[in-house]
Amino acid sequence: QVQVVESGGGLVQAGDSLRLACATSGRTFSRYAMGWFRRAPGKEREFVAAISWGGRRTHYSDSVKGRFTISRDNGKNTVYLQMNSLKPEDTAVYYCAVPRISYSDGAHYSTVEYEYWGQGTQVTVSS
Repeated sequence: QVQVVESGGGLVQAGDSLRLACATSGRTFSRYAMGWFRRAPGKEREFVAAISWGGRRTHYSDSVKGRFTISRDNGKNTVYLQMNSLKPEDTAVYYCAVPRISYSDGAHYSTVEYEYWGQGTQVTVSS
């Protein structure tokens, strides 16, 4: 059984930083790209960032490019999302997900491309 567990969310002020972590088990982590999505109140779940199975390629939404950094530690079966210069509009529940196919470059921008999801972690940015 595949498990995906996010952590690291919290309440911060605008301009602060947070680092989210996503630990996985039950699947060979190193074979799969990983993605982060978020859902703000009243909005659809949207793509935030993704990283290839080997960690060499990363992808970001325009809204977070230059502020967020995705990385992975295959030895710890964990993917991270470093979020800097946070804005109130970054307030959302952040989800980590495992795509359906293995050995991809991480270019998966739609929720339907992902098979397993975590329960999410709340990030709230006050102005």
